Amino acid sequence: MKNTIKYLTLVAVLTSASSCKKYLEQAPDLRATINTPAKVSELLVTAYPRGSYITFCEAASDNAEDKGIAATDEDLPARPVNRDAWYFRDIKSNDADSPDNYWNECYAAIAVANQALASIKANGNPQAYTAQTGEALVARAYAHFMLVTLFSHVYDPATAETDPGIPYVTEPEIIVFQKYSRKTVAYVYQQIEKDLTEGLPLINDNSYKIPKYHFTTSAAHAFAARFFLFKKDYAKVVEHANLVFAGGNIAANLRNFVIPAFTTLEYGARQALYTAADNPANILLQETRTGWARSLASYRYALTNNLLYTTMFGPNVTGASWDYKVSGREFTLNTSKFPEHFVKTNPNSDVGESYAMIPIFSAEEVLFNRAEANAYLGNTDASLKDLTDFVNKRIIAGNTVTAAKITSYYKPVNLKEGIVKTVLDFKKTEYLFEGLRWFDILRYNLPVVHKTADLLTTLTLGPNDPRRVFQIPEQATLAGIERNPR
Repeated sequence: MKNTIKYLTLVAVLTSASSCKKYLEQAPDLRATINTPAKVSELLVTAYPRGSYITFCEAASDNAEDKGIAATDEDLPARPVNRDAWYFRDIKSNDADSPDNYWNECYAAIAVANQALASIKANGNPQAYTAQTGEALVARAYAHFMLVTLFSHVYDPATAETDPGIPYVTEPEIIVFQKYSRKTVAYVYQQIEKDLTEGLPLINDNSYKIPKYHFTTSAAHAFAARFFLFKKDYAKVVEHANLVFAGGNIAANLRNFVIPAFTTLEYGARQALYTAADNPANILLQETRTGWARSLASYRYALTNNLLYTTMFGPNVTGASWDYKVSGREFTLNTSKFPEHFVKTNPNSDVGESYAMIPIFSAEEVLFNRAEANAYLGNTDASLKDLTDFVNKRIIAGNTVTAAKITSYYKPVNLKEGIVKTVLDFKKTEYLFEGLRWFDILRYNLPVVHKTADLLTTLTLGPNDPRRVFQIPEQATLAGIERNPR
C-alpha cells in the first residue's frame, strides 16, 4: 500500500520527464492489477487525508492567545506553523501540521480514490464494485471540500461564480507535471455535490471491517449536512442530519460528560474514550500524522486562562456552569483530547513520528448543524430542543435552552439570530483544540483579533481580509495553479 501512495504522489517530487513517464506506466505495487472488490477496498483505506488542519486552524482562530515568550521554545520545528498562523502570515513550512502538508495529503487521498474508480472501470463489472464506488466518490468529495474550504474564499452565492476554486481532480495522474485549472468555487461545489449525491446511495456499511474508519452511510450524511450548511441549503442540512442516526435521534448518541461513568475515569481513559471507535458520538475517525497531541500545551499561541474562563468556565445562555471534565478533575490548558501514538521509524533510537486519531464527524456537530439550519427554516422549537439535549450532556445541573433565556442573554434582533449565536458559542467551547471554530469564522465572516502578550501589537483579521484563505503551496505552481492574492 505504501508503494501505491508513493506512485500516486510521485509527480510532486520527480524532475526527469522522460524517466518519470516510464516509471508512471508501471504497475503501482507488487500486485499485477487491482482486479477484485477486496483489493479496491484495501486501496481505499488510504483515500482519506492523513494530514491535520487542527494546528493552523486553531492558531488562526479566536481560540488562541499569546501566552508570552516563556511559554514555548521558538526553535522547535513545529513552531512556525503555530506562530505564523496566529500572526495571519503565510506559513512557510511543510511540517506535518502545516497547510502545505494538508494540501498534499488531501490530493494524495484524491489520487487513491481516482485510482480505485479507474480500476473499477477497467475491470468491466461495475455492479460488483458498488460499495467501493460509493466510498471512492464520497471520499473524493470530502477531500476536495476540505481543500476548497481552506484554500479558497468561503462559499458565497453572490461571488462563487468568480472566486477561484481549487483543482477538482477526477482522473489518475498519468503524465508528469500535469497542468490543472482552479476554475471557480461554484464549479468545485457542483462537483462535490455530484460526487456526494451519486456516491452516498451506493455505500454499503457491511463492506467495512471497522466502519468508523470509513464513509459509512451515517458518515456520508454527516458530511452532507456540513456541506449543505456551507452552501446555505438549510432544508438539506436537516434532511441529512435526520438520516445520520436511526429515527433522527442525535441526543442518544452525544458524548455524556456529566455521568459518573465518564467523570470517574482517569485522564488517559477519557482520552481513549473520546476517540474510541465504539463511542457512538464518533461518526468518522481518521488517523493523522500530527504532533498536536504532544505540542499543544507548549505552543505559545494557544488557549490561555483568559480564554478558558470565557469559554469552558465562563457564563453561558443557560445560567448554569459547563461540566467539561476531560483532564483530571477539570479541564486544563494542558489537555489533549486525542491520545498521541508514537511510532518509531528507527528501532535503534527514539526517532519516529507522532500520530493521533481525530474525530472528523461527530454527533455533536450533526446536532449543531441541525439546530442552526432549523433556526433559518423557522423551526424554533426543534432548534431549542436540540440545544437543550446538548446542554443536558454538558451542564452540571440539568437545564434548558429557552427563547426567553436567549433573548435575555444575547438581546438579539430576533430569535433566529439569538439561536445562531447560541449555536456558535456552544461550538466555540465544544471544539476547543479541534480546529473547527475556524470553519464558523469563515462561514460568518467573523473578525479575529489577536493581541501580543505585551499588549503592544494588535492584529486584526477583518471580514474581507484575503489572509482568511490559506496560501496554496508554492510547489503547486509547477502544475500551473495560481496562488491566492495577498
